[in-house]
Amino acid sequence: MPHPSLPAAEHVVLDNGLHVRLHHEPRLKRAAAFMRVAAGSHDVPAAWPGLAHFLEHLFFLGTERHSGDHGLMAFVQNHGGQINASTRERCTDYFFEVPVSAFAGALERLCDMLGHPRMTQAEQLREREVLHAEFVAWSRDPEARHQQWLTSALDAEHPLRAFHAGNRYSLPVPRDSFQQDLRSFYRRFYQTGQMTLCLVGPQPLEQLRAMAEKVAGALRPGDTAEQLAPPPLVGTPGEAVERADSSRFNLLFACENLPRGATQALEFLGTWLGASQHGGLLAELRRRQLVQSLELSTFYSFADQALINIEFKLTPAGETATALISQLCFDWLEFFQAHDDWQGLREEFRLLNERRLQVASALELARHHSDETPCELSRQAVQALREVLEQLRPEHLLHPMEAGPERDLAGRWRLPPRNRFLRPSRRPDHPVADPQGLAYWHGASAHSHEAALHLRWRVNASRHQGLFRTLQDSLRKLTEEARQAGVQMVFSSLGDDWQLKLSGVQAPIPALLEQALELLAIPAPEVWHQAGQEPPSATLTPIKELLKRLPDHSLGYFHSRTSDEDLRPLALQKLWGAARWDGLAVGMDDGERSALNNALRKMPGTASPHLAQPHPAHSGRSWSHVPCQSSEHALLLFCPVPSQSIADEAAWRLLAQLCQTPFYQRLRGELQLGYAVFSGLRQVAGRTGLVFGVQSPHAPLADILGHVQTFIETLPTLVEACKPAALDTQREELANRHERSQMDLLPLADLLWQACQAGHGADYLAALQRAVRELRPSDLQQAAQQLASGTGGWLCLATGPAVEPAWLPAQRSLPGR
Repeated sequence: MPHPSLPAAEHVVLDNGLHVRLHHEPRLKRAAAFMRVAAGSHDVPAAWPGLAHFLEHLFFLGTERHSGDHGLMAFVQNHGGQINASTRERCTDYFFEVPVSAFAGALERLCDMLGHPRMTQAEQLREREVLHAEFVAWSRDPEARHQQWLTSALDAEHPLRAFHAGNRYSLPVPRDSFQQDLRSFYRRFYQTGQMTLCLVGPQPLEQLRAMAEKVAGALRPGDTAEQLAPPPLVGTPGEAVERADSSRFNLLFACENLPRGATQALEFLGTWLGASQHGGLLAELRRRQLVQSLELSTFYSFADQALINIEFKLTPAGETATALISQLCFDWLEFFQAHDDWQGLREEFRLLNERRLQVASALELARHHSDETPCELSRQAVQALREVLEQLRPEHLLHPMEAGPERDLAGRWRLPPRNRFLRPSRRPDHPVADPQGLAYWHGASAHSHEAALHLRWRVNASRHQGLFRTLQDSLRKLTEEARQAGVQMVFSSLGDDWQLKLSGVQAPIPALLEQALELLAIPAPEVWHQAGQEPPSATLTPIKELLKRLPDHSLGYFHSRTSDEDLRPLALQKLWGAARWDGLAVGMDDGERSALNNALRKMPGTASPHLAQPHPAHSGRSWSHVPCQSSEHALLLFCPVPSQSIADEAAWRLLAQLCQTPFYQRLRGELQLGYAVFSGLRQVAGRTGLVFGVQSPHAPLADILGHVQTFIETLPTLVEACKPAALDTQREELANRHERSQMDLLPLADLLWQACQAGHGADYLAALQRAVRELRPSDLQQAAQQLASGTGGWLCLATGPAVEPAWLPAQRSLPGR
């Protein structure tokens, strides 16, 4: 694969003091902005915990120029973009990604909201309740309790020990002293001396610079404000906190006096500590069946301080062997430190980072470049790594380990080998014919280095969950190698199908597929030794658990335990022998196409290009009770389109776009139901529908459902009230968003795969665009009425039983599934 040219970049300081980093990346179809403000939760007056987070929320309430439907959030959502913000200990980030045509408008709104927030008391009081709902959810979250335990050994005066989330009690909005400090914090930190703006997109640097110069005038000019240094990490600990989660084992190091370059040094160390290749720490711990995974992360970093966390997700056997895990970890760290220069790994690290950036989205690139981290490990970072390793010793642990029996651990370690998928693979000498079951569709550009492959096997998957988990384990190491090579590899189960998806840099995809098919057909003996062991699933928030269950439930599949499943190699061989498969490749050039076809010769099962089947018609209202380990209530309503016609899909896509902002404003802003409120379009196995989701810490399910239903019933009126000009704009925006040449390849491939599963042909995208542009107000009105009347049926997933007799119970899944 030819080495892509490096994108043009520029770092300028504007006349008002704003630092701007510009990156021109021609392959992108969208543009992104990332604004970092050097002020966070540890910079607020101690009297008002949560003030920085509260201010972040207030900005999104709009300005005199841009509010409501014209504010930043509504603008980005209406253009099919994504937007968010994050308040951390010492900085606050605001970021979005939109189509290029909407970038200037979104950037103008971002700077306007940071430079001219309204912050009326009435709005503050409403938004404080949203923040309180977040706090309630956070306080009940097992992850929050685990973090409290992690930091419990820190010095009692360190701000990491304090409460910073904010709630209705820590944010006394009516008090004059609070209002004075809120505005004082804003004036001190929200000015150009504290801000860095990073812009990334396909636009030329001159155009990006001109946009930054045009909008930066909305920001308050100012100089850099000093952020106070924190006290030492270790000192007099506060009140002890009991460790709550025995399935997680943490080695947490309090590091002081770290040199510049430590951030990149820790990224380098984490890459090799978590490597799954033979001879590494993770491979050895898995061989002993002690851990499922391990990860090194920087829990906190500011000035010369850092909390470095090595976390192990334990197996049941590992929960009683933490002393041995600790010894093995420290032994590996000593082995790694002894290599000192790490020259070979430094070259590999550069290749990994370059490959990662080749497939990064505009927003991922903006986040990366905002830190100005080079791909190659700098000399400064090498020296920092040496000093970091000196501090990663047992005496620096915040939670000391009891000494276990001494073991002879020497001689088992090896440095990770080179990733074979980062280098060119051999291609077939002659063209290889396309297999019967695979369709090839064009990507967004004939010269893109990205591609995607979707494969599907029909295997009665719902009856073979144990074999599915076995195959997931078989692919685990290869999945990590693929990720490092710039390819996302996902093996999933949906309804009666197993699916394999590979997407990213196209050059390694054929070789990865060939290896994956071998591992799927004949898993290694050690994989079979662990067959039948069901790993503990991560605890999700209620609304995320409902979203996870939605695909299977919407197709009528409800997992149940299959303890008598045959989990032997012969059973897998029989299953593959009876399997039928099809697939779709998007964006493959001719050379990789032959290599892919050659790899598909190892495909298990029989090619069957006609696996797409119509979904059964739905009517009425079905309720699926999904128990969750939370006191909060959550509800997810899925409303399928009444038919699979492209005309109906077009109307419902536009309807989803129109109702997204009003739904959010009504249920989150006005009714204050909670912080997790959203709506949008979803596709599952080719079936399209609208989804409405709410999680609330206080509202019962009956109230949540009532508010959602009331909103849906008002949609015909909402559509009728749309001005023709506004509707024309929304329609054209939606059509343009589905222009092939304007779509990033990976979302394009996902969309085309959904079309393939629905039985549509290669002209689907053009037909969808035509259908959108031909939509009349009466078509949209009909779609709104169909949605309100439940013509396509309604499926409700909720954390409790049905609240009305009109809802019929769906097939019930067994507990724990």
